[in-house]
Amino acid sequence: MIGYTCVGTNDLDRAVSFYGELLGLLGAQPFFKTDRGVGWGVSPDKPMFSVLKPFDGQTATAGNGTMIALSAANPEQVQALHAKALALGATDEGAPGPRGKGFYGAYFRDLDGNKLAAFCMQSQE
Repeated sequence: MIGYTCVGTNDLDRAVSFYGELLGLLGAQPFFKTDRGVGWGVSPDKPMFSVLKPFDGQTATAGNGTMIALSAANPEQVQALHAKALALGATDEGAPGPRGKGFYGAYFRDLDGNKLAAFCMQSQE
């Protein structure tokens, strides 16, 4: 149902470096690059993640209550994404771990304060 997501940035070069390394862990490649931003994806038929300077020219701000979740294959990939984000300068918003009903997740804020999650669903055997 989701076609693509966008987060704003005030430092495009820094954000592109951060997300290029982070999303590379999921096999994502840049699908588009403009003077305002970059979008990454794993295939044309899957949702894309993009980071952009705001179209209106105003300062980018993180939305309170807004969060984008990155789908991981397994808990190890959740842990790797969280660790990589923190190593790249993100701030921790919740260490990797089970959150109930088979949901395994971790939370962090990117360099512009946007909140993201990495998660996977586990069997409940």
